Amino acid sequence: MQQLGVTFGIMLAYWIGYGTNFIGGTGSGQKALAWQLPWIIQGIPAVVLAFGTFFMPYSPRLLVNKGRYNEAVATLSYLRNLPEDHELIQIEFLEIKSEAIFDRRILQQRYPQLVKEGGNIWIKEIMGYANLFRTRDSFKRAAIAGIIMFFQQWTGIDSSLSSNSVSLLATGVVGVIMVLASILSMVLIDKLGRKPLWIASCTGMGLSMLIVGIITAKFSSDWTHHAAGGWAAVVFVWIYIANFAYGAGPVSWTLISEIFPLSTRAKGTAIGATSNWANTIVVAYSVPPMIKHIGFGTYILFAVINVFSIIFMYFFVPETKGKTLEEMDLVFGSHTSREETALLAEIQREVGLTALLSGSVPDEKDGDGSSVSA
Repeated sequence: MQQLGVTFGIMLAYWIGYGTNFIGGTGSGQKALAWQLPWIIQGIPAVVLAFGTFFMPYSPRLLVNKGRYNEAVATLSYLRNLPEDHELIQIEFLEIKSEAIFDRRILQQRYPQLVKEGGNIWIKEIMGYANLFRTRDSFKRAAIAGIIMFFQQWTGIDSSLSSNSVSLLATGVVGVIMVLASILSMVLIDKLGRKPLWIASCTGMGLSMLIVGIITAKFSSDWTHHAAGGWAAVVFVWIYIANFAYGAGPVSWTLISEIFPLSTRAKGTAIGATSNWANTIVVAYSVPPMIKHIGFGTYILFAVINVFSIIFMYFFVPETKGKTLEEMDLVFGSHTSREETALLAEIQREVGLTALLSGSVPDEKDGDGSSVSA
């Protein structure tokens, strides 16, 4: 769904940019509004969001972490449009509370001298990330998340053709292809699995980049007299984009959310996201000079990187389709998830969630066993 939302936004941006490009014509008479209007349009949601944040309630999870349970329940009631004593509100509140207590206890167990009740929030955050590198299996999971996102960006998704061809690509066609391919991914990802989809995707991207590189090597010196070659390059870039949108794009985000146990999932996913955006910046700044100085070699490089990404996925990344947390532990030679699942179940009993789900509602307990009111 994330990939579909991103590609849908990209499609809208392309169509808006393509449409406004004709304001005043495409030559010397083109009006400044041709580029100003897209900026104005994309600024509208940003302004609405900025002002809207002043009216947004605090996150229930934040309130629970601060011990402001009554406010958390009231916020959930407001967001779900249900009374505070509604069973669904109480269940969701106790789920959030259980997870907050679970996170605190995990860190207290592993770093008792550094993480204390009511201690410094920055220490807790730092220890949360340190937890990713505490054991060999945790480090392996974090490394896989970072490397997957490295490959996702260095397969060439943020590269571009030469300036003579860019105008052919800057249309809604690219956006439409990405949206349709993203929908295909939603259908296939749980049927075929993550690894087959990635391998098929990178195979298609690698071949497309190789062909674009060959075409560019032969015709880039004179696109005007080789229009057919230019269009062939455009078609293979579209094929490349389709392969990315159904495979490497969504699969990478799915994988990094499934390889971590409960205690490190949020921080591990953050490591992967950081790698993604860091490599996005590097690619964005390095590709233009690469195209300028090595030309078609840029696309050959991306084709080679796609080959390495296939090798990495095949030999070093486990398949996560249909796997439980315990099964992922076996893959990484760990028993963390079994212990953490037992601890979470114990906490859920303490706060009253287990009893509520089973039909009886005892007095709710907090993480230390003391009674609290919601």
